[in-house]
Amino acid sequence: MNKQLAFLSAVVSIGLIATVAPRKFIDPANMDLSVKPGDNFYQYANGNWLRENTIPASKTSWGTFQELREKSLDAMKTLLEDATKTTTKGRLYQMVGDYYASGMDSLTIEKRGFDPIKPDLARIEKVNNKAAFLDELAYQRTQSNGMLFGFSITQDRKNVAKYLPQLSQGGTTLPDRDYYLKTDARSVKIRDAYREHLNKMLALIGEEPTQASQDADVIIRLETALAKAQMPRVELRDPYKTYNKLAATTFNQLTPTINWTDQLTKFGAKGQDTVLVQSPAFFHSLDSLIAVTPIEDWRTYMRWNIVKGAAPYLSDAFVKQNFAFSKTLTGQKQQTPRWQRISSLIDGSLSDLLGQLYVQKYFKPEAKQRMLTLVDNLEASFKEHIKSLDWMSNDTKTKALAKLVAFRRKIGYPDKWKSYDGILINRNDFYGNVQAADKWQYTYMISRLGKPVDRTEWRMTPPTINASYSPVNNEITFPAAILQFPFFDFEADDAINYGGIGAVIGHEMTHGFDDSGRQYDADGTLRDWWSKADADNFKKRADQVKEQFFGFKVLDSIKVNGQLTLGENLADLGGLAIAYDAFKKTPQGKSSGKKSLIDGFSPDQRFFLSWAQIWRTNVLPETQAQLILTDPHAPGLYRCNGPVANIDAWYKAFNVQPGDKMYKKPDDRIKVW
Repeated sequence: MNKQLAFLSAVVSIGLIATVAPRKFIDPANMDLSVKPGDNFYQYANGNWLRENTIPASKTSWGTFQELREKSLDAMKTLLEDATKTTTKGRLYQMVGDYYASGMDSLTIEKRGFDPIKPDLARIEKVNNKAAFLDELAYQRTQSNGMLFGFSITQDRKNVAKYLPQLSQGGTTLPDRDYYLKTDARSVKIRDAYREHLNKMLALIGEEPTQASQDADVIIRLETALAKAQMPRVELRDPYKTYNKLAATTFNQLTPTINWTDQLTKFGAKGQDTVLVQSPAFFHSLDSLIAVTPIEDWRTYMRWNIVKGAAPYLSDAFVKQNFAFSKTLTGQKQQTPRWQRISSLIDGSLSDLLGQLYVQKYFKPEAKQRMLTLVDNLEASFKEHIKSLDWMSNDTKTKALAKLVAFRRKIGYPDKWKSYDGILINRNDFYGNVQAADKWQYTYMISRLGKPVDRTEWRMTPPTINASYSPVNNEITFPAAILQFPFFDFEADDAINYGGIGAVIGHEMTHGFDDSGRQYDADGTLRDWWSKADADNFKKRADQVKEQFFGFKVLDSIKVNGQLTLGENLADLGGLAIAYDAFKKTPQGKSSGKKSLIDGFSPDQRFFLSWAQIWRTNVLPETQAQLILTDPHAPGLYRCNGPVANIDAWYKAFNVQPGDKMYKKPDDRIKVW
């Protein structure tokens, strides 16, 4: 980001004169002009930047998103430090300021060691039978210490105006079930490191080495059994496979050890006779595991989960050991600075309080209006794409257009803010503050039951560098922090903004029509609105995208998972194509000739170069190996190169010819939306 502005100064006899150099939104110094665009467009656009920007020791990757995240964290630090110093600006400042001060008070945290979790550990030691075990699980969940499975209050995908309890698979610590089940060298190394981590963490709460080793064996055995029962990540993308609406009494028959009517009541979800179950097979296996596992093993499992959940907020020994294990998973060299960890924590737990301060200081209201105009233009372009499709019938096109115009738009920040009434933040009790915020979030979630669905609620915070699409709300969200260069800039030409934030807008819109999102209708209901022939035509094209990405290699024998990343790849391809056509309606997009060149690049070249530079990133090999298993996004190299190789205008802009490594024959270029 330090290359965005170049300042030149000259000292003359009459004083200091500062001259501002013209801003380069596409800087040739970041490019590798020795590479042909048609051989590796990502390298051509970003090669020198990738060489010169190594990954900081405290990071696992470094690129556009990480640079902006650093900027966002710096902004939050300024706000939080200011809040710690004031006593006159009211409750908002008191809460975020005292929370931050408590998290930065490492001396007090160090003195307390693991005292904050001793009451929970003592409770667990009193559990002496399966009934008491289930009672304790329920109690810990109400304290935001959820174990064994996930629980949430969420919209019913087939009745989106209603909230229902939802149960999902869980219970494991490693990032994916494959880490427990695969036998390759990388997976075995991580399991060995996890066993060592368990031994050391349990020793920190006073367990003798022999006992810690035995307990580590128990934990790994139980988590492996849970991993085997879990549905693979790719299958979790199927909204029908994961939609299982059951009466609580019917669900009880599947799990004779667990009475879900009783459990839901103990969770605080009183009077609920229906539940959404992500994977009934998982809960059937979980029930059997509970039935045959000795209670002392479950005490061990619960004890570990208390330690695991609290470790980031305890004394330095716990934090350091946590990081020591994460180094094996991610390759990160140094711990993230404490102030960044605490800032991120508050952003997540008191998001609407910190978000208000962020918006007041850093967000320009005119950015929201400019974004609304861009969204309008992208929507108009998408309409044209849908109308011109040669593989979709008119009836399905009508329904697709109805869904497109029904998109809700959330830009910048919420229209109303949560006040977090009832949370007491103590400047001298960091762990207590973490618990108070978590318990408030849980109680707030439970309070949704019986109320109308609040479609105005945000699921991202204003300082977040990201964007999203929600299928059940049919909405697109763009937080305040992403509305800055290289995604968006008031001073930039249209090629930059359409190749950046324009393509991101198109990406989120296309999620409404990707392999999963297309299965929801205009009001967000999971309902099939496609003719069979149109669905088959879509699947045929989606399969081409899937196979294209399966062909991309990342590390040694590791390839991109074309099925796991399919939704994101469809969104990238559709978003870029839609943004390009919207750009071509601008005066710059229509221009040509030498007068239209900026820094030697044509408007079309600048559009595609803008797209390329938002994906530039360096990633540690260990982190990349983990992301391939867990992340539905392809690596930046392929997010850049995969879509452009399917767009005719890119070939013309950079004179890509047969024989170039990325060249695809016109008939082989994939067009979906």
